[in-house]
Amino acid sequence: MKRFYGICLWIGFSGIVLTGCGRSQASYEYEPERMDALAADVLPENSQAPAFASDLCVIMGDEAGPDPSVTAEAACVFSLEDGKVLLQKNPYERMNPASITKVMTALIAVREADLQETVTVGQETVITESGASLCHINPGDTLTMEQLLYGLMLPSGNDAGAAIAVHMAGSLEAFAEKMNETARSLGATDTHFVNPHGLTDENHYTTAYDLYLIYQEAMKEPEFQKIVGTVSYTAQYTDGEGNAKTQVWKNSNQYLSGKTQTPEGLTVTGGKTGTTKAAGSCLIIGCEDENAQNYVAVVLKAEGRAELYQNMTNIIQEIVN
Repeated sequence: MKRFYGICLWIGFSGIVLTGCGRSQASYEYEPERMDALAADVLPENSQAPAFASDLCVIMGDEAGPDPSVTAEAACVFSLEDGKVLLQKNPYERMNPASITKVMTALIAVREADLQETVTVGQETVITESGASLCHINPGDTLTMEQLLYGLMLPSGNDAGAAIAVHMAGSLEAFAEKMNETARSLGATDTHFVNPHGLTDENHYTTAYDLYLIYQEAMKEPEFQKIVGTVSYTAQYTDGEGNAKTQVWKNSNQYLSGKTQTPEGLTVTGGKTGTTKAAGSCLIIGCEDENAQNYVAVVLKAEGRAELYQNMTNIIQEIVN
């Protein structure tokens, strides 16, 4: 008990809302070790914790979980305005995020790369794994970093992710190290990446809560906001023989494409899908209510695409209920 109150004081109750308001009978057991790890990894010596936590949602325990009709393995809704957790299910369970991984890749690129710089892509773009999503770029193609980001985030091109990683860090492994450093700096202490695109690896994992931390940080970047909110993008570039090439990339987010109806009173501002056999069907979105209040919602490991969007619609409905 003393440990619990010590953690509460560390975060600082003044001006910070620590708990959420779930809507069912399930509960989640608080994990004190997580807060210790977060403090050790994120806070520099002699820094003040409230400055770190003041704009974040923090799950402290005893929040009610979602209704049993939420069938995905993990699901959460976070308010960016007041720090409330509206709903949570397995927020700290380590899972494969599939292509939601690309949010971190895009965050690093928009912060550190010259988006107008041209990139001639190499053999790293040759990805033969069955079912891997591609934007269909080939070795020798020359695109801008901005175009690669659209190829990464709209059609979820694993080939674009590999090209970004090799261009920025020299190898997929070196870029993964950069991803992990960035994750730790954001407090995403249950995250470990081994590639820039999310293809399955047992050592590649994150949690619904960590994905919230990463996505809300990415949404601070106007270029990221623009890209993930784009429905369709036309890329014009040159191939390895110097010929002009044009591709139209569509956003895989069904709320943006209109294939799935957004609950009344909400607007989906962007997001990222992810699907592999290991990860199931996954989705993270940003959305806004009629009062311009912003939220992040995460669904991980739904059984299929239809179940994924039904689960997401169910949980974001909590915002307007």
